[in-house]
Amino acid sequence: MTSIAVIDYGMGNLRSVSKALEHVAPSASIEVTADAATILAADRVVFPGVGALRDCMAELRRLELDNVIKQVADSGKPLLGVCLGMQALLDWSDENDGSEALGIIPGKVLHFSAGHIDQQNGEALKVPHMGWNQVHQVGSHPLWRDIEQDSRFYFVHSYYAMPANEANTAATTHYGLDFTSVVAAANVFGVQFHPEKSQQAGLNLLRNFAEWDGNL
Repeated sequence: MTSIAVIDYGMGNLRSVSKALEHVAPSASIEVTADAATILAADRVVFPGVGALRDCMAELRRLELDNVIKQVADSGKPLLGVCLGMQALLDWSDENDGSEALGIIPGKVLHFSAGHIDQQNGEALKVPHMGWNQVHQVGSHPLWRDIEQDSRFYFVHSYYAMPANEANTAATTHYGLDFTSVVAAANVFGVQFHPEKSQQAGLNLLRNFAEWDGNL
């Protein structure tokens, strides 16, 4: 039986994520946990999160899970970052006058500029970016299987990722600007949106993750 660990550090929509995984992978063992040994022993790991990156990193360090996540990334097993968990994969965020992140994928996290005029529709940008928006896949990836190009996913965020290397952008979304909404590097995949709230497209992505062996 395959096992999936959902990291519990007190800042994720854990019940929704775990229930969605149970739905798409009924034969898998899904465990919400903060135990390092359980996380490292799992076949796949989900790193969710909501809230502020500084608080996220403080809790990860307090629970000694920051290095555990880095070990998972280095191990070759599939790692999925969701929302704040995706942002934490990068080096640094400009939130709270600068917050250091995990440094698994090179890059930074920037704030949307409130009041910025979207050149596509002439409207002032509202922050946070909240609601359904299209995700434009860049290149192929096993997690895009059975998901149509420009499918809509559900977003809630005020900060966006900017990877240092274009090769780490797996999808983009337009909100005032074209920003990276999905990052990928080897066995690591991170999504800014909430797949557990994104109906069939989100369930397809979680199903693909539950079946992914970490290879491209």
